[in-house]
Amino acid sequence: MRTAQVARRTAETDIRLSLTLDGKGIVKIDTGVGFLNHMLELFARHARFDLDVVCRGDTGVDDHHSVEDIGIVLGEAIARAVGEKRGIRRYGSMLLPMDEALVLVAVDLSGRSCLRFAADFPTEKIGTFDTELVKEFFLALTRASGMTLHLRLLDGENAHHIAEAMFKGFGRALAEAVSPDERLNGEIPSTKGVLV
Repeated sequence: MRTAQVARRTAETDIRLSLTLDGKGIVKIDTGVGFLNHMLELFARHARFDLDVVCRGDTGVDDHHSVEDIGIVLGEAIARAVGEKRGIRRYGSMLLPMDEALVLVAVDLSGRSCLRFAADFPTEKIGTFDTELVKEFFLALTRASGMTLHLRLLDGENAHHIAEAMFKGFGRALAEAVSPDERLNGEIPSTKGVLV
């Protein structure tokens, strides 16, 4: 069972997270940021990962520290859960429609951190959530996980739909990337023989 538990405590946040890649999409999420709860649930359910997250953050200041630090912790958990990456597909992609929104997501579990984020949100807020935090979340996650992630908005007018398409698409693309590839027979999917 590919699983990881990560805890992170700073002056701004206190986070406990558990991730199981070979799960059933069971989620228990309490981040203190309502919109992020919703996005993480969509991510985990579409990936069929089990995800348990508790965060106590300084949301009285704003949501930034909680969102960024949860991205860091989830990225660390993904890296730990996939381990050496033996026998996995490594790559995953998804072209995901959400009503009028259309998002392309591509993942490479390369061991090299890179985020290419090509999306402009039509509003600065989704409810009380700052839309700029979507990019901050994925930036923190890619740095902590050592993955390459491309998120590209191809069409969309509704900020909620755009964010939802990104998180659902990321879940599905990542699920593909971490899935076993029987042709590899347990080998690391790299001509270098290592993915770090």
